Amino acid sequence: MAAPKTQGAATQGEEDGDGNRGGTGGVSYEDSKDCILEPLSLPENPGGTTSLEGSPSVPCIFCEEHFLIDEQDKLLKHMIIEHKTVIADVKLVADFQRYISYWRKRFTEQPITDFCSVIRINSTAPFEEQDNYFLLCDVLPEDRILREELQKQRLKEILEQQQQERNDNNFQGSCMFCNEEFLGNRSVLLNHMAREHTFNIGLPDNIVNCNEFLCTLQKKLDNLQCLYCEKTFRDKNTLKDHMRKKQHRRINPKNREYDRFYVINYLELGKSWEEVQLEDDRELLDHQEDDWSDWEEHPLSAVCLFCEKQAETIEKLCVHMEDAHEFDLLKIKSELGLNFYEQVKLVNFIRRQIHQCRCYGCHEKFKSKADLRTHMEEAKHTSLLPERQTWDQPHESDLTAQEQNGNIAIISEDTSKLHALKQSSILNQLLLHESLKN
Repeated sequence: MAAPKTQGAATQGEEDGDGNRGGTGGVSYEDSKDCILEPLSLPENPGGTTSLEGSPSVPCIFCEEHFLIDEQDKLLKHMIIEHKTVIADVKLVADFQRYISYWRKRFTEQPITDFCSVIRINSTAPFEEQDNYFLLCDVLPEDRILREELQKQRLKEILEQQQQERNDNNFQGSCMFCNEEFLGNRSVLLNHMAREHTFNIGLPDNIVNCNEFLCTLQKKLDNLQCLYCEKTFRDKNTLKDHMRKKQHRRINPKNREYDRFYVINYLELGKSWEEVQLEDDRELLDHQEDDWSDWEEHPLSAVCLFCEKQAETIEKLCVHMEDAHEFDLLKIKSELGLNFYEQVKLVNFIRRQIHQCRCYGCHEKFKSKADLRTHMEEAKHTSLLPERQTWDQPHESDLTAQEQNGNIAIISEDTSKLHALKQSSILNQLLLHESLKN
């Protein structure tokens, strides 16, 4: 059914090209609520044929023209040009196929003017140059209810799919970075990539359609594309070095392509994870005085590895250590390609050496931390790290025989004030920094 080219008044009212509503009599939007006499019946199998194998298509509401589901914009453009019909806020439609199928059926039952408002174009021009366009939007109660029902149905399907993936132990896949094979639950692979390669796409319980997500990421890597900055490189080794050195082993949070793989994006109609998170942050700020008084009383701070200097953030602390002690933690992390756990090992090693008044550059021991600090700064031993195998051990096996026998207590940080330690530990800051980065 082609949209009528009527230039008269619409049943639902009429707007001119300036958006002004005409008082044209007929059924109002408020009165049209009475037209919905029974629950909406959503199509079980959305209409449409298959133009290409595995590529479902969506029909036009008014004619037999079909468009691939991933060519939604072409269908919308066709409806505007050929049928002078506009669907408002398409991004708020949870299931575009079912939405189109529903209105395709309804428009065969009643005139378009029973559902759409009319926008008159060129209303000040001569009559023969004027034209009417039809707007389908959720101001119409039936359309609003349809959108809400589609959202509920989509959320139900997503949660069922997520539950199936959580219970599925027949997954088989390989790591995108080391090609190690994994069998069983998907969470094993995701946790491996987060732990061994600092590549964290989120908690397994927050992800849905995980297989498709992993295939999407693998395809980008196969095309030599960085997952974060999305630049393309000449070969795989160059890409790996780039992602490691630039700390780009993460996905681009601004790429909307990934939204469909996170359950949070299905929870509220028309809201992305950023908007939901922003609302949560505002709620926290509204209750900050009541709920965060303890935080304000004991502000979190990080302590320098070499002196008593404290800073509110690890970034400020790194600047201090570079300026005051010529120790560039970020540069060392980048050059050595340290993941999170290796950073913790290195920090633990340095803390322990400084606590025992021993220079890790030349192994000389001093009577006090002040003497040690003077020596390390004058000899420039703060940046003279030992071989990696010395500190990169599961239990720091670089201990002396005396230490291994348990004669010397190994203390990475001063534990005389445990409460203060919890507040000031640099490891605390590393954990916070890592979680924010991911």
